[in-house]
Parts: sequence; C-alpha cells; structure tokens
Amino acid sequence: MILGAEASAWETKGALITAKEIDQQPRLWGETYEIFQRNQEELKAFLAPLLEKKDLRIIVTGAGSSAFVGDMAVPYMRKHLSYTVEAIATTDIVANPVNYLKKDVPTLLISCARSGNSPESIAAVDLADQCVDEIYHLFFTCNKEGKLNQRATGKNHIFSLLMPEDANDQGFAMTGSLTSMTLSNLLLCHLDELETMKQTVSMIQERGQAYKERILPSIEELVKAHFARYVYLGSSSLAGMARESALKTLELCAGDSTTHYDSVLGFRHGPKSVVNDETLTILYVANDPYTQAYDVDLLKEFAADKKGKVLAVTDAPDEQVSELVDYHYVVGEAPMKDIDDVFLSFPYLLTAQLIALFNSLAIGITPDNPSPTGFVNRVVQGVHIYPYK
Repeated sequence: MILGAEASAWETKGALITAKEIDQQPRLWGETYEIFQRNQEELKAFLAPLLEKKDLRIIVTGAGSSAFVGDMAVPYMRKHLSYTVEAIATTDIVANPVNYLKKDVPTLLISCARSGNSPESIAAVDLADQCVDEIYHLFFTCNKEGKLNQRATGKNHIFSLLMPEDANDQGFAMTGSLTSMTLSNLLLCHLDELETMKQTVSMIQERGQAYKERILPSIEELVKAHFARYVYLGSSSLAGMARESALKTLELCAGDSTTHYDSVLGFRHGPKSVVNDETLTILYVANDPYTQAYDVDLLKEFAADKKGKVLAVTDAPDEQVSELVDYHYVVGEAPMKDIDDVFLSFPYLLTAQLIALFNSLAIGITPDNPSPTGFVNRVVQGVHIYPYK
C-alpha cells in the first residue's frame, strides 16, 4: 500500500512516482542519519581545518526547492555554529556573483542539488572557485551520476555526500530529496555529538509516518472545495518551509491554483490582500511559546475577518487553535519537547506535499508529469551561462 492505495491505483492516475516518494520520506530520514554515521570521521577530517578559521563564511545554496533547503536550515545553523551562515540561491549567485561572493573571506559553499546537473548548480561552483581566494565545497546531492558529484573526484577542497539512493526523486516535484538534504544540513551542526541526534531523527520518523497516514482522508476531502488560492505561513525555519509548500502546490497543479507564502508577522504588511473567499490559508504553528503567541494572534485575526478558510497545523492538540480555525491537523498526541521548531518541518511539510498531490488529481492533472508540454521541466532547461570576468 502506498498512501492508503494500491500501486496500480496511483499508476492509473499518473501519480505513482509522486505518491511513493512522498510516502517513503520517514524511511529516508533514518537512512540519511545512517549515512552521516558512516561518513562522520571523514567529514570531520575535511571540515576540521576549515572550522579553525574564525572568519569562515558558510553559504547554503541551491536552486528552486534546493534553495529552500537553506531557508529552512540556516536559522538553526546560525544558532548552533559560531560562524557567518547564509542562505543564498545559486540563481542569485550566478546572476550577480560580485554581490554575494567575497574574494578575501574563507568560504564553505554547501551546494544542495537533487540531480546535480542544473546549470546554475555547476556555474555557482565555478564562480566561487573563480571569485573567492580560499573556497571549499560541500555537496549534498542525490545523484551519484550527476555533474556535481562527479566534480568532487580527486579534489581536496571538495567533499560530496550522497543522500539515500531513493532520495533521487524521479517525480517532477522534489520531496524526499529536499527533506533529506535539509536534515543533512541540520546534522552537520552535530558532527561531534551525532549520537545525541539519533532520538530526534527517530522521533520525526515516527511522527511523520503516523501523521501522513492519519490526515490522508482529510486532505482528499479538503481539496474537493477547489480553492483558487493557497497561502502558506510560518515563522523562521517554518517560513522557509511555507515557501517550499507554496511551490509544491503550484508545481503539481500546473498553476491552476495560485499560491503565496509569507512569514506570520510579515503577512499583515500588504500580502494579506491576497485572501478572498476562495482562499485556503495554511498556518504552520510553532512550538516555541514566544513565536506561537504571534501565530495565535494571527489566527484570532483570521477568525474575526471571516474570509476564506484557515487550516492550522500544530505539533500537539491545542483547544484554542481548534476553536479559531476551520481545519486543524495535529501531528502527535504530545509536543516534541526541548526541540527546535525546524524539526517540525519534517512532519509539517507532508501536509503541503499531500495537498499538492490530491489537489492535482482533483483538477485532472497527473502529478508525476504536471507539465507534459515541457513548459516547466524537472531539471531546468534553456539556461545559458555566460562567462564572468
């Protein structure tokens, strides 16, 4: 069974690959942890001389969903690493390298890439080599045959860590590749105490598995309302996840529904204008009590506005939240204690992936290939890379 149905049923709908790749993610998170365990000493040896540099700059980069890996992971990395850590998309670096690369600052460029073949992924590495005097590369990629992974062969300043084999998504939309690479960036902060992260990874696996199975019927029913607009909101790492959520829903419905994202506090400053009676707003509620207070304030505002529908996703039951919203999805029976909100991203993101999947089917689009004309492609095409002087 895949997401509650036989494989043949998904295949008939043109959704087997996407459904399978959403479904297998909790397993991939455990496999990602095991990959880090196996490569722990080699990775520490590569990073040791870099981490001695007090002025080291770390950039997490990628294109599209791979760029959102940085948006999700970097707030946590800043908190746990005593270096400058930034999320900068390869698409920004390639278009304006002088604005993002600093010649005289030692830099570790962490490139996240599903295929490792996107033109910007390769060009960003080339530009970093060209523009930064002391550059090091760490590749988190899912394709052993990809140009990025092949690039690491015989290079002392490059370390390539392959994600689990099944993380190399074959569907149109990135799912397991994105969550595996996000987890990799978080585990990178704990190479010296990797064993302490085992419980956290097991927890998100268990909660993610139970959560997706529980919400399947609700989401299948939810999308029958045929919302014209989907808005995703969250704070800090959850804001990065909201951005990925909006893209996932947009990709798999081939633009039939418009999607938007913002931070919880930023949404009132103009973007809230997008909400109308055909809008579903999805708010990812934080566990952090301070942050959560702002989430609840916005839910109260939505309840007073009575415009469109609101879905709140929480880590644990919350009566106040339930009373304020039209739909309430709960991950577990009790909150994950003493854990950063970034780890909520793993079960939470399943919400958007499943909404995207079932919404695509509800409007008659095949999720495995929502753009059969090639208007949009799984690996970006048509990008011409210009020489930089």
